[in-house]
Amino acid sequence: MKNLKPKECPITRDKESKLIWTYYTPPSAETNFSRPNDEAYLREVWQFIPSQHLISTHSMQVATDYSGEYVEATYKNLEGLTATFDRITSLPPEKSDNTGRFLAVKSFAESWFRPNKVPSLLDVGSGLGVFPYAVRKAGWQCTAIDPDARAINNLRERVSVNTIHGNFMNLNPSKIFDIVTLNKVLEHVIDPIAMLSRVNKWLAKDGFVYLELPDGEVASKYGPEREEFTIDHLHIFSMTSATILASRAGFTVKTIYRLQEPSSKYTIRAILTK
Repeated sequence: MKNLKPKECPITRDKESKLIWTYYTPPSAETNFSRPNDEAYLREVWQFIPSQHLISTHSMQVATDYSGEYVEATYKNLEGLTATFDRITSLPPEKSDNTGRFLAVKSFAESWFRPNKVPSLLDVGSGLGVFPYAVRKAGWQCTAIDPDARAINNLRERVSVNTIHGNFMNLNPSKIFDIVTLNKVLEHVIDPIAMLSRVNKWLAKDGFVYLELPDGEVASKYGPEREEFTIDHLHIFSMTSATILASRAGFTVKTIYRLQEPSSKYTIRAILTK
């Protein structure tokens, strides 16, 4: 059996870790990502000490590529993507994670920028487009980046925002933005520090970054079947590791807090500045 124990935390550089869970079958909340039929499912979640940051480790061949396979597995096709978009955007405010997300960004923007400023916002990894949709409805300038062509088409045609198709790590800034948002994005990448560091190139000097991350520190108290611990989440954060992530990417944490969203997800929200 392959040794899946990590040598070091890629965020905090902790060396000591403990095994939290071993999965021999996918948890109930996990998307059915494509993998070889004859390949046994084996995955582990390890927690680093003292930061409490968690990572998921495995050696399986799983198709979670965000330029195509992720949308295919999650929404099946463009029709499934647009149906999910319609369902989420029609939720009442008290049942919508997205409503709370935009209000958090809007509230900080109103206190941070000069009165009556209409900020420009870049949303990285926009996916369905429900957050850019809220931004556009508020009358803000919004640009959305996503690596999946179907998501980009939905964003352009249904959401009516500016779009950039491609891998964020390979893109150079087309312009500078007042706000950059990464909503439940960094947990999906191998090196979150590198991705967050790259945001510096796109952000105005007096702008801010809004992050949402899965809160593994709280979610781990409620068992291995939680959505925070599915295979596409390579990282599951703690308040400590989220703060270290920001610092090592070159940002200062202005505010950071945790909450349970209407969907039941345990989430860390943070606002960062240069």
